[in-house]
Amino acid sequence: MTDETALAEVVARLRRAMRRAARSADPDNPLSVAQLELLSCIGENPGARPSRLAQLLKLAPNSVTTMANGLRARELVTRTGGGEDRRTVALALTPAGESAVRQWQAHNAEILHAATERLHPAWQHLLTASLPALRELVAAIDDLVED
Repeated sequence: MTDETALAEVVARLRRAMRRAARSADPDNPLSVAQLELLSCIGENPGARPSRLAQLLKLAPNSVTTMANGLRARELVTRTGGGEDRRTVALALTPAGESAVRQWQAHNAEILHAATERLHPAWQHLLTASLPALRELVAAIDDLVED
């Protein structure tokens, strides 16, 4: 198994484990993981159009529109522009949406903190030391998607 294949497998397993743990930590949250990821993406890209968010999340545009409409109904997202031309609609988080994203991120941070504490101190140190490389990896992957 190549290093890249092993890393891809670990990342996929980490994503699944984080989703399961986050659901377990907040079972009463009425939002799906996909909705929470859309909220996070809107928070990272305020004023983005649904088509752009669909590109970033690699989802069908109609899926993003459907989820965004549900988030609007919950008053977590606002929609600006558009009028007759829905292609010019832009999305932004409401204060309640910002709060939902902060809560989601806090749950994820708590999960990672609890799990990291269970590791040997040497592994904890290596994880901390690898954060800059992981940030660069995320940026490089984002660059690949944007090309």
